[in-house]
Amino acid sequence: MARSAHAYVRGSTTRFYDWLQRANTRDMPIGPPVWICGDCHVGNLGPVANAKGEIAIQIRDLDQTVVGNPAHDVIRLALSLASAVRGSDLPGVTTARVLEQVVEGYQAALSPERDNGDTHEPEAVRTALHAALNRNWRHLARERIVDTTPTIPLGRKFWPLTHEERLALSDMVATNELRTLATALHSRPSEGAVEFLDAAFWVKGCSSLGRLRYAVLIAIGEGKKRQLSLIDVKEAIKPAAPRAEDAKMPRDNGRRVVEGARHLSPYLGDRMSAGRVLDKAVFVRELLPQDLKLEFETLTPPEAISSARFLAGVVGRAHGRQMDGETRARWTAELDRNRSKSLDAPSWLWSSVVELLASHETAYLEHCRRYAEVAA
Repeated sequence: MARSAHAYVRGSTTRFYDWLQRANTRDMPIGPPVWICGDCHVGNLGPVANAKGEIAIQIRDLDQTVVGNPAHDVIRLALSLASAVRGSDLPGVTTARVLEQVVEGYQAALSPERDNGDTHEPEAVRTALHAALNRNWRHLARERIVDTTPTIPLGRKFWPLTHEERLALSDMVATNELRTLATALHSRPSEGAVEFLDAAFWVKGCSSLGRLRYAVLIAIGEGKKRQLSLIDVKEAIKPAAPRAEDAKMPRDNGRRVVEGARHLSPYLGDRMSAGRVLDKAVFVRELLPQDLKLEFETLTPPEAISSARFLAGVVGRAHGRQMDGETRARWTAELDRNRSKSLDAPSWLWSSVVELLASHETAYLEHCRRYAEVAA
């Protein structure tokens, strides 16, 4: 998180919701209660494959998903994009245009009749899709576990398990739920044998701090048809994102994450299951070579603007598929409130992002000071 202000914005979900509790949200639109990402930043969108091998840009991280106000996803995405613009040292007018395109792209995805047919993919998206289409198991294995041998090498990223952890993960692999997940891919026989090979605690950024996080290596099938698979097992904790009043969600946090994924990101949700490890709720997904994170290193003004429209459209479609036509029309009209004459982005979005950028910049510098003190 100390690498850049943009990295800090991506990793500080709780700060966003702390701001939301303190902020004057009187002008913020309250949308229909739908499943939202809850942590909707640029790094949480990217190419995702389904069980048939098809690839689409969808939301790829659903830890914070709840039935909530879709405006929260719009603001968090806009903040992330504005932070990327600032990190690219682009002028403030580009930020203003980016926020305009966030609303335009989101509304166009909600209301197809408003879509002008502009489906131009930004360069970063085209690059990620091209890379995803050309990846296989060897690429994934070399990135995640160094090589393609059926073991997980212990070291900085992977730590040894206790006997209880290894036994619990081995038992989980033997369940019908995991077997169904492992044999879901179209290239695998539904009756193929599923074998536990190896596992390790996975040290993986903020998401593994103080939580269970495991990499599990399994084999599906036998003989020449035997395939290796890397499974990500992650503890599901109480979300920071506020739920809508009277929202109906699974009580179990693992099942909450899976249910949200199936609504927001069907390609990913259909490849996930929930379970328990050491009596803690977890969600499980197979890592596929085609699942990639979008990376926006240095943006030009045109790239920033086209990326904002495209990614907001991804989120708009994820929300919109949960609404009927009348609900989408009402929500589109609500988003149009408080438009200014000089800026085509509504004032509630502009003021929210300006406040958030300022508070995150201050917090980022404090974070770097503390990090430097520890490093010294």
